Amino acid sequence: MNLPDVPLLNILREKMSWLNTRQSVLAQNVANADVPGYEARDLKPLDFEQILKNSVQSNSIGLSVTDSRHIAPDSGASSFADSLVEDADPSTGGGAVSPEQEMMKVSDTQAQYQAATNLYAKSVQMMRTAIDR
Repeated sequence: MNLPDVPLLNILREKMSWLNTRQSVLAQNVANADVPGYEARDLKPLDFEQILKNSVQSNSIGLSVTDSRHIAPDSGASSFADSLVEDADPSTGGGAVSPEQEMMKVSDTQAQYQAATNLYAKSVQMMRTAIDR
């Protein structure tokens, strides 16, 4: 098994990709905070179950249809472009941008990204340790 094909690492890469995309969207919100009529945007939260299914399917491990009465597993790739939504914050009167709220989201996204990269690095380190023994 190739190291990049490990399901845990695939899930972490997917999470980091989503966080990277979210950071870009939030940066656009902050940059356009003073633009009249600009509405804040954000990404839909990640669906862990769907990411897990995608990760398992990409490794060809999972359900197989051996009988015509079996339900075939879904196949689909994740795309974050479809998950862009207007961020209706009631405290700002709808979609208007609140720089304070956006910076809190940026900080949270950064902390999540750091946690995901730490988990990724520790997972790779544990695999290397196991291989060395």
